[in-house]
Amino acid sequence: MIVRIVKRRIDIGDRAMKSSVVKRSIVIAGHKTSVSLEDAFWKGLKEIAAGRDMTLSDLVAAIDSERQHGNLSSAIRLFVLSLYRDQISEYEKRRKTREILAGATVPIVPKHEH
Repeated sequence: MIVRIVKRRIDIGDRAMKSSVVKRSIVIAGHKTSVSLEDAFWKGLKEIAAGRDMTLSDLVAAIDSERQHGNLSSAIRLFVLSLYRDQISEYEKRRKTREILAGATVPIVPKHEH
């Protein structure tokens, strides 16, 4: 695996963050290619692949086959971001449902059989 680390400074408001972009080689459908990703996105991608019981190469191949614009590294970042946003959205829906049920004025009681 070829690894190249590039340090970047990202300014967010009053604080600065360092971002390590690492160039990694990966084989997709029998062809070697490289992607440049921050460690957090690479880790997220590996977690997603493991959670789906897929190889990293198979997941990246699937992302590559679905992308319509941009480069593969950008497509991977957007894929990881989208998946985690969906998880947060689902968590928020469940939290709101629990709050609604907890604040119900009419108790929810199961029907008794006669």
